[in-house]
Amino acid sequence: MTLHDQIQGSIIDAMRQHDAARRDALRMVAAALYNAEKAARRPLTDDEQLAVLTREVKQRRESVEAYTKAGRLDLAAGEQAEADLIRTFMPQPLDEGQLDALVESAIAETGASSARDLGRVMAVLAPRTRGRADGRVVSGLVAQALARRDLAGHAHGSDGT
Repeated sequence: MTLHDQIQGSIIDAMRQHDAARRDALRMVAAALYNAEKAARRPLTDDEQLAVLTREVKQRRESVEAYTKAGRLDLAAGEQAEADLIRTFMPQPLDEGQLDALVESAIAETGASSARDLGRVMAVLAPRTRGRADGRVVSGLVAQALARRDLAGHAHGSDGT
């Protein structure tokens, strides 16, 4: 079953359950996918569909932050509910151990040894974590791992060993 079919089925279920908020949120996601497909002038690949869902979740996360700062917790809760709903159509998030293993693997694969290599590592890692981990978190983990390697390299070099 394709992602489009899953979303359409969920829209129908929401309509049967008279859940207008869920129905409307799903329709917005379906529209975003449809618009992206029309812009590409071809069917979207699975990765492209995942990128659209990721963008939709990110937009809602930013809205939650803005509404929370403005004291509109009711609107923030609605946006959070939509983000949670969209996440149900995305692959399972990576846990901390899986993420650490992917970071170490990408660092080894690229031969990265310092913070200057962050971009190279992220270029390898981003497609592997897309939709399964927050890019800011992944970037932070890579930066920490590279900083540890950089410090370890300088420590060995300074004492002559």
